[in-house]
Amino acid sequence: MNYTKSVATNLIPALRVKSLNFFYGTRKAIDKVTMDIYQGQVTAIIGPSGCGKSTFIKALNRISELEGKVKVEGQVEFFGQDIYDRRVNLNRLRREIGMVFQKPNPFPMSIYDNVAYGVRAQSRPSRMQLDDIVESALKGAALWDEVKDNLKKSALGLSGGQQQRLCIARALAVKPKILLMDEPASALDPISTMKIEELIHSLRGELTIAIVTHNMQQAARVSDYTAFFSTDESRIGQMVEFDETEKIFSEANDPRTQDYVEGRFG
Repeated sequence: MNYTKSVATNLIPALRVKSLNFFYGTRKAIDKVTMDIYQGQVTAIIGPSGCGKSTFIKALNRISELEGKVKVEGQVEFFGQDIYDRRVNLNRLRREIGMVFQKPNPFPMSIYDNVAYGVRAQSRPSRMQLDDIVESALKGAALWDEVKDNLKKSALGLSGGQQQRLCIARALAVKPKILLMDEPASALDPISTMKIEELIHSLRGELTIAIVTHNMQQAARVSDYTAFFSTDESRIGQMVEFDETEKIFSEANDPRTQDYVEGRFG
């Protein structure tokens, strides 16, 4: 049984997922997931390896379609619009619902051009406007002070943690409404991880954030809501429970959730 929660009426769903089934070819990866991701909140997606966490988050802006043939049943509504409607402009959708991946993926160009890339692709700002956008995005990603004197240098020369924050700046530059993060700190050292978590805290309220993480402490630290995904022999990619993070970690309804967050399996 899936446990969901009716939350306070002052929270507005930025994304509403309704009975989502997701298939890679004929292989089912997500099974009947229903949940809301609330505007201005941070939602963590947790669960053991192979439970469908990354597949789920990639389904929220259709980036998974770049990985091969997929089939979707159910709905994902972005402020009321079904993102799987055939009339949806995918480029616009992926600008409004940005994505940061597990491994930093800066483009082989300058720091400045990395941040400016998406902006140039969608509009033709003046150089002054572009300078302001790049500076604002780098400040938003807590990277400006570290790179402001080296904007013309290759992004590939940055450390791993700096590269990840650059990728966040690149996403912020096009002013998304939602930022999806797929284990953004899993390949980083503790200090870089701390900076990413501080960044998530600073963006709370301004952005809606959904983050996949295998780190229970991280989920507890950064998120307002948590969804626990699991899998068993009969059901692949199921969401077991969704609630406020504090309740998931202190008084979960489902014993499978309790076992996972307390480290008894997974």
